[in-house]
Amino acid sequence: MERYSEYKDSGVKWLGEIPSHWKVEPFGRHFSFRKGLPITKANLIDSGEAVISYGQIHAKENLGTTMSESLVRYVSRDYLKSHPQCLLTKDDFVFADTSEDIGGSGNFVYNDFPANIFAGYHTIVAKQSGLYNPSYYAYLFKSECWRNHIRSLVNGVKVYSIGRKQLKSNFLLFPSYKEQDTIVRYLDAATSKIDKAIAMQQKMIDLLNERKQIIIQNAVTKGLDENVEMKDSNCKFLGKIPSTWEVCKTLYVLSMPITDGPHTTPQLYDDGIPFVSAEAVSCGNGYIDFSHIRGYISDSFYNECCKKYIPQRDDIYMIKSGATTGKVAIVNTDVKFTIWSPLAVFRVNKKKVLPYFLYYSLQSSYYQLQVQDKWSFGTQQNIGMRMLEKLILCYPSIEEQAKIVAFIKKNVDNFDSAISNSQRQIALLQERKQIIINEVVTGKVKVS
Repeated sequence: MERYSEYKDSGVKWLGEIPSHWKVEPFGRHFSFRKGLPITKANLIDSGEAVISYGQIHAKENLGTTMSESLVRYVSRDYLKSHPQCLLTKDDFVFADTSEDIGGSGNFVYNDFPANIFAGYHTIVAKQSGLYNPSYYAYLFKSECWRNHIRSLVNGVKVYSIGRKQLKSNFLLFPSYKEQDTIVRYLDAATSKIDKAIAMQQKMIDLLNERKQIIIQNAVTKGLDENVEMKDSNCKFLGKIPSTWEVCKTLYVLSMPITDGPHTTPQLYDDGIPFVSAEAVSCGNGYIDFSHIRGYISDSFYNECCKKYIPQRDDIYMIKSGATTGKVAIVNTDVKFTIWSPLAVFRVNKKKVLPYFLYYSLQSSYYQLQVQDKWSFGTQQNIGMRMLEKLILCYPSIEEQAKIVAFIKKNVDNFDSAISNSQRQIALLQERKQIIINEVVTGKVKVS
C-alpha cells in the first residue's frame, strides 16, 4: 500500500507520525460520560429489555465495531422507568470499566443495535458529539497505539480499572470526511474476511472440546468396563457410578487444604520470577501458558510468597474468580514461578488419587456443574476455597485410575493437538487483523 505524501509528528507518544493534513484532539473534547445500570449478574433474566455489560464486552465474540446479537442479555423492563438515563443511544461507545488482564483494558463495543438497549454493570458510556463517522472511531479504539495509551494509565490491584480520566486523556484523529468513509469501507471488507476465518477455527475448537469433554466425563464417572455394576452416587450432578468406586468431598483426596497465592499486588518487572495468574491458566489448554503471565516479580517478593505456598510439579490450579472461573491447568514443569490470588491450588494425596485423574475429574462436566452451582454472583463469578473443598468427587482404585488416565491421554492428545493448532491459527489471524487496523486507521498507509 502507498503512504501519504507528507507526515508530521502527532505529539502523542504512542501514535508517532500522522498524515500532515490530519488533526489530533483530546478524546474528552468530543465525548460526555455516564454509568450503566447498578445491577449484578443476578439481575439478568431470560427475556425483557436488552442490556450489554462488562462480561459481554470482554467476550471473545465481541468485535467491538458492532453490537452482535450474541452479546445481548436481558433485564426487567422496570428499568425503563427507574433508570432511563442508562439507555444507550445510537453511536454510543460502551467501555468495560475493569479488566482481569492488562490486554483487556479499553475493551468496548460500538452501539449500532437496532432496538432499545441498556448499558449494564461495570460499564462507562461514552456519548460522542459531532463526530462525522463514528465507525471510524470504533476502529481507532481497537488500534494498538490507542490501547497502549489506555494501558499505560490504568490502575491495577486484582483487576485493572479504567475511568473517565483515562478515557478523557486519550486522543482522537480527524482525517477528512471522505477519508473516514474510505477507511471504514476498506476495514469492514478486510476484517470481515478475517473474522469469518476466525469463527471457523473457533467452531472447530468448540467441537473438539465437546468431544473431548464426553470422553473425559464418561471415563472419570463410569470407568472403562461397560458391563460393570453401578450404584447411585447420591450426587445430582454425578448420577450412577461403578459400585466399587468411592465418593467423597474434594478435600479428602488432597494432601493439604486448598490454598492460593498472595492477595497483595507486587511490583512487576520486565524480567525476574514469573508471576502466574488466571490468564496463563485460561490460555494454556490445560497447562500454564508462560506467554500470558501477569509479569515478573523480585526474589524478595517470591520469598514472601513461599511462606504461604511453593509450586511443585503435579499441582493443579483452578481459576476461582472472574469470567473464566473453573478453568484448570496442571503443573508439568520445574520452572521456578509463583501464583496470584485468583488461582486455587489442589495438591493430591497420591495414595488416594493420581494427579492426572484429579486433573481430568476437575474438568469433567459433573465437577464443573458443581462449581457453577456454588459460585457466587456479583459483577463476576467467584467461588471460595472452602467451598471447593466440599465439592463431590468419585474415584476408583489407584490401579484403575492409571488405566483411565492412560485411556484419556491416548484419546484426547490428538484433540489437544488439533485445538492448539486452531488456537495458533486464530492468533495469527488476529495478529494480521490488528496490523491492518493499526496501519490503516492511523494513516501509516493510504487506502482507496
